[in-house]
Amino acid sequence: MEKIDETSFYKEFEVFSKKNAKSPLQRQFSLLAPNEEMALMMAQENFMRRENVLDIWVVERNNIRSMTSEERQEWTNRLNNKDYRTTKGYGYLAKKWREKEQGMLDEKEIMSWKEVKKQ
Repeated sequence: MEKIDETSFYKEFEVFSKKNAKSPLQRQFSLLAPNEEMALMMAQENFMRRENVLDIWVVERNNIRSMTSEERQEWTNRLNNKDYRTTKGYGYLAKKWREKEQGMLDEKEIMSWKEVKKQ
C-alpha cells in the first residue's frame, strides 16, 4: 500500500462570499481540500446552509499574492505624506479668509462713495 503525503495532498483554499448582487466579496474562512471542486463543495456545505448568500468563491491560497514587507514599507513611505487630504493641513486658510474679507469692500462702503460724489 502506497503512503500518501498529506501535506502535498491537501491544498489551502480561501473562501469568499457575496450576500447580494450589489455587495462586495468578503473573506469568510480557510479550508483544506484536495482540489477546487471539493473545496467549493465543502464551502457550500459548511457556509451556504447557515448563511443567506448569493455566491461563493474559492481561491487556492497560493494564487493570492500579498505585498512583501519590502513592498509594504516602500508604499507606506511613499504615501506617508497625506496632510493635504486632511483639514488639519489647511488650518491657515481661516486666517487667510479673514485677511481677505477685511480687505474687501462691502456694499455700504461702496454706496457711501456715490453719496459723497453727489455733493
